[in-house]
Amino acid sequence: MAGQQEPVIWMRPEQAPVGRPAERSRAEITAAAVELADREGLEAVSMRRVAAALGTGAASLYRYVATRDDLLDLMTDSTASEYHPPAPSGDWQADLLAIARQGRGIMRRHPWLPAMVIGRPALGPHGIDLLEHVLDVLADHPADPTRKLEAFALLSGLTALFVQNETAATGTGATHRSAYLGHVAAAGHHPRIAALLAAAPPDDDPRDRFDTVLARSLAGVLG
Repeated sequence: MAGQQEPVIWMRPEQAPVGRPAERSRAEITAAAVELADREGLEAVSMRRVAAALGTGAASLYRYVATRDDLLDLMTDSTASEYHPPAPSGDWQADLLAIARQGRGIMRRHPWLPAMVIGRPALGPHGIDLLEHVLDVLADHPADPTRKLEAFALLSGLTALFVQNETAATGTGATHRSAYLGHVAAAGHHPRIAALLAAAPPDDDPRDRFDTVLARSLAGVLG
């Protein structure tokens, strides 16, 4: 039917129904793409580059993955297989923070992932397993289902923002921004900024506030 959207990659056959017998799998293609992105960045991921890494031609990959967007979705979802959350403890906040800490480590291992989580979130089989776990953790929480879904989205989205900020804080841009804020405060035209900087402990590291910010945000969403 004209204008009908194609189903997500996980609802389509593993291989196109026509063509030669399968030589690769989506899992192999996805793993090669993730390795390439980890090494060279997401912009390096193309059908041609992934095919070269697998020792085949780009045309053959289209029998398994129709578009680069499909490949990006597969890559994002594959990283969710790296979560290994323990069984629910009965303390929903502690359990969700444990998931967030795992997510933080996963996103650090895959520097391209935070931008994907924020700008192109994908929910495939591994992500569904993680969602099921979060809902299991929150099974006895009185919040309605919509808020529980919002908490799941917040968990990954806020973690991605933290990791992005951590990465940015290690660059020269952070040093320049800090120097400019000091200059602005010293000029005396922005007293609230000056007071804020003066009140901040010299060793205050926003990265250490991960648990605190996540906990407050989750409590706000779940009510």
